[in-house]
Parts: sequence; structure tokens; C-alpha cells
Amino acid sequence: MKQEIEALTQEIEQLTLSNAEDAENARLKYLSRKGVFAQLFSKIGTVPASERAETGAKLNTIKQLLQEKIDAVQHNFSDIQESFDFDFTLSSKPVHQGRLHPLTLVEKEVIQIFERMGYVVAEGPEIETDWYNFSALNFESHHPARDMQDTFFISLNPDVLLRTHTSSVQVRVMEKQQPPVRIVALGRVYRNETITARANCLFHQLEVLYVDKNVSMADLKRDLLHFAREMFGKHTKIRLRASYFPFTEVSAEVDISCTICGGKGCNVCKHTGWVEILGCGMVDPNVLHNVGIDSEIYSGFAAGLGIERIAMLKYQINDLRLFFENDIRFLQQF
Repeated sequence: MKQEIEALTQEIEQLTLSNAEDAENARLKYLSRKGVFAQLFSKIGTVPASERAETGAKLNTIKQLLQEKIDAVQHNFSDIQESFDFDFTLSSKPVHQGRLHPLTLVEKEVIQIFERMGYVVAEGPEIETDWYNFSALNFESHHPARDMQDTFFISLNPDVLLRTHTSSVQVRVMEKQQPPVRIVALGRVYRNETITARANCLFHQLEVLYVDKNVSMADLKRDLLHFAREMFGKHTKIRLRASYFPFTEVSAEVDISCTICGGKGCNVCKHTGWVEILGCGMVDPNVLHNVGIDSEIYSGFAAGLGIERIAMLKYQINDLRLFFENDIRFLQQF
């Protein structure tokens, strides 16, 4: 017993407590109900009666020394609390959970709608060659339609560029896969445009492509009507207006009945009751020929829609720049 007390005395005298955590660990080790001192005091009954008082006094002296060391650390910690004028017993501030960006929400919803119709997701590079972005899609080298898309070219090589549409993905897929082809391709596209409330040099586009035997405009209209009603509500109407794209023939612009006024006419739809959402058409036979698909046997349709435009209509947002500014006040609404 004497040897245990001497060893404990030396241990306590050499003990250094640097912070509140050290003090708490020492308290648990030595002063708790099952700690070192509790075990030694329980052994006093084994000490000869003439030595018990002296043994108990020694243990209390060592215990008091340890308690003084613990109290000193806790006192210093209290001083720190007061100097910061902060209540360390308060719970921490709540951590706000992150939210999905509104464009991400719309992307997921659009893809899910088309997946339920049997489409699969395809991907392609953002840095493209002239062949995939223009030539294979029936843009002749001096075709004026190339001016419709003000392109970012990379380095001095006019053959390498940032893709201006996700239509390049349909070329890559059809080169490797014979019909039936039923894909949606989503990604960022780039055009050298002035940044305004309705335009940006970077935006997100979804390409829809379906190629098989006997595909017609009726199939195109069916899928687009289903998409519009799934996205904007079951009472949504669509209309197709004749248009022009080099890679489709016939071509059309698609409008939906205005989601703001319900087709009655407002500032958003310029009092027409209709809002344009995408361009589409039957895949030009030259495009099928360029990728090795027999246009006498197969036909198909393609459509391209801007995710920002869909998000603006869905959430009634009037400035496209809000999607790219990362203003927490805007993003918290979603």
C-alpha cells in the first residue's frame, strides 16, 4: 500500500494539465467513483489499524493537490470565457442545409420525363470539332446558318471550338449505333452573345433525338405535348410554327400556352398567349447519310430546348443572369 501511495504521489506531482480536456480526463481517471483514489481508499481496511489514519491523511493530501491543479485549469478557462463575453454553454448555430440549384432541379425533372418515355441519356465533349458541331449536321462551310451561332473557336485552329449546341452528341451517337436510337443529351453550350436578362454566353441545352423506321411529325408532336403537360401542367397546349434549321427538314418552333396568364395574354408572352420553348423538326436525310444511316429506311426527329428558358417559365423568373450570380437570397427560394 505504501509503495502504491508513493508512486501515486510522484505521478500527481509531475502531472501537467494544459487545458480543460486534460483536466476532465484527470478527474475521470483519479477522482471518479471507480477512479484511482476510490480504489486506494477501499484498501485502507487492509492496512494495520495503527497506520490507517496516516495512510488516509496522505491520500487526502495527494487528492487535494490534484484537485487544486484541476481547479486552476478550470478557473483559467472561465477567465477566457469572460474575456470573450461569450456563453460557451450555448448550443451551436444551426447549419443550413444546401439546396439543389434551380437549373439542376429542372434538368433532373426534364430528364426523368423523357426517361419515362423510353429515352436514354447520352453525353459528349464540350470541346468539339467542326465536323461534329457543324459539317455533319448539314452546315456547309460557307453556309449563312453558321452565322446564326456566334462561335468560340479555340486557338488559331478553326476546326476546334466550344460546342454551340448539344446536337453534336446526336452525331457521335448515330456514328456508333444503328437505329433505333432514342436519346436525350444534356450539357453546357457556348455562344459569343452579349449577356442580358434573356441571353448569356453560357447556357444549358437538352437535345432530343429519335430515329427508327416510320418516325413522323405525329410522333414528334406526341412526345413534345406529353413533355409540356408533364412539365407545366395537364392543361398546357402547344403549337408548332414553321421555321428553319440546317439539320432538320421540315423544321418548327414550338410554343406553349403561357404559364403566367393561362393563354389570356400578358407581358411575358407579349399578349399573344404563347411562349416559345424549343426548336425541332424531322432529321434531314443528309445528316443521316453523314453518319452512315440509310435515310430510305429510317427517319427521325430532333428537338433542342434551353434549360434556362424552361426554368424561367416554371419558376416565373424574369432575369436569366440570376442563375449564374450565386446570390444566396435567390438560391434559398428553391
